[in-house]
Amino acid sequence: MIPVGHYARGWGVPGRYYADPVTDQVVAELRRLRDSIDNMDAALIHLLAERFKITQRVGELKAQHGLPPADPAREAQQIARLRDLAVDAKLDPEFAEKLQNFIVAEVIRHHEAIAQHHAAS
Repeated sequence: MIPVGHYARGWGVPGRYYADPVTDQVVAELRRLRDSIDNMDAALIHLLAERFKITQRVGELKAQHGLPPADPAREAQQIARLRDLAVDAKLDPEFAEKLQNFIVAEVIRHHEAIAQHHAAS
């Protein structure tokens, strides 16, 4: 946190300072924005937890019926859909794809573990 009245360092420029001291208003706005970010981060974690609960059940169904842990056709459809959503939301579609690939890799890892457990029982 930048103390009120101190000069804020320039973004990534060593030794550079802005001409205006940081005011109470700036500090309050930073706090408000950061609180909003913290709330969104918490919501994302809860949404991911719910998503993984559902994909856990998907993995159990796949294991029970001998289906493979990964579904490349479904994954490709999801990537295309999420890239379109990202464009509409003004989010970088490359970022959306990377995030989806990261999530799907974790889901597949879970599905493989469920399939191994199912095969051993």
